[in-house]
Amino acid sequence: MPHSVVEYDDVDPVGGGRHFLHDALGCSTLGVSVLDVEAGWSGEAHDHAADGQEVYALVEGEATVTVGDETVSMSAGDALRVDPTATRRIDADADSLFVVAGAA
Repeated sequence: MPHSVVEYDDVDPVGGGRHFLHDALGCSTLGVSVLDVEAGWSGEAHDHAADGQEVYALVEGEATVTVGDETVSMSAGDALRVDPTATRRIDADADSLFVVAGAA
């Protein structure tokens, strides 16, 4: 089959709202996930030095992303690319829905 379709709600969430879709879609080289969280949710500070860069696309809501020492305010429609070695943390300022893509 030349394509794959998956409903993110059909993939069990991990870490309080993150749905890892790459396995369900059969993507071996591209990390794709959906982050569906409530206002007040905070992720853990982390980097992806071993994995590659990430792009966060905020579909709904408002969030603050801390990248290193910088704070980036995001609203629906914004996209943010983060270098692999940069430490990042997401804080949801409202109920938020992100699509996250990562690649080496």
